[in-house]
Amino acid sequence: MESLQTAAYNEQLTGAVTGRTVVVTGGTTGIGRATAILLARQGADVLIAGQDPQHLTDTLNSAGQEELKGSLTGIVTDLSGEEGINKLFNEADNHFKKLDVLVNCAALAYQGIADGSYADWQKVVNTNLLAYMACTRQAIDRMRPNKEGHIINIGSMSADVREKNSSVYVATKAAIQGFSESVRKEINEMGIKVTLIEPGAVGTDMQPVSVPDQQQKEEDLEMLKAEDIAAAVLYTIMQPKRCDVVDIKIRPHLQII
Repeated sequence: MESLQTAAYNEQLTGAVTGRTVVVTGGTTGIGRATAILLARQGADVLIAGQDPQHLTDTLNSAGQEELKGSLTGIVTDLSGEEGINKLFNEADNHFKKLDVLVNCAALAYQGIADGSYADWQKVVNTNLLAYMACTRQAIDRMRPNKEGHIINIGSMSADVREKNSSVYVATKAAIQGFSESVRKEINEMGIKVTLIEPGAVGTDMQPVSVPDQQQKEEDLEMLKAEDIAAAVLYTIMQPKRCDVVDIKIRPHLQII
């Protein structure tokens, strides 16, 4: 028989995201999209940002076909510059009285330093790192008065594995790892949680393989689905205030590197 303490805990987790206000960057594709739809399905009010108008339309249309207990809306903006970041958080202020959760997920794939130019690297660094930092600051400014909030950074196993011919991407993800660890110590006394989630290979549009190949790798347990990472995000948000999930590393079952 379920104890009274267990029952109370389960009741606390039930509907834990209902009414939460959430901003998801990179929310029109891949992990960000799966996360936004899952949270809205569970009762959160979610604002997403992406660069491609068609991706945004597709995401909102897809969500509209589901039974959402919360809401999902979005804007098109480029987070590689300050103007785009300000646009996102001005929109958040128009939608929400307060901000409960920020999921930093927007990222660009890139290979090694021998490829491309300074402008190419700058775009990647601005999107993959500086946008995380700037969005985090914007979130802190909105969460600090309430003495609570949760910032979730989607990193990558690349921060540890440091693959050959991926030095530009690796540099940004290693920086996200260090930033997340340090900023948590900086803001946890404000009541704000910080979680770093580092996935392995995930079947998204960032993968250099076709969709059928991704699906085969998923069946072969060599690749994760975006929904797997979304479930991890939901898990971290559902935890009680006393509990911080500091970092999560998620790998496909047969990915041993």
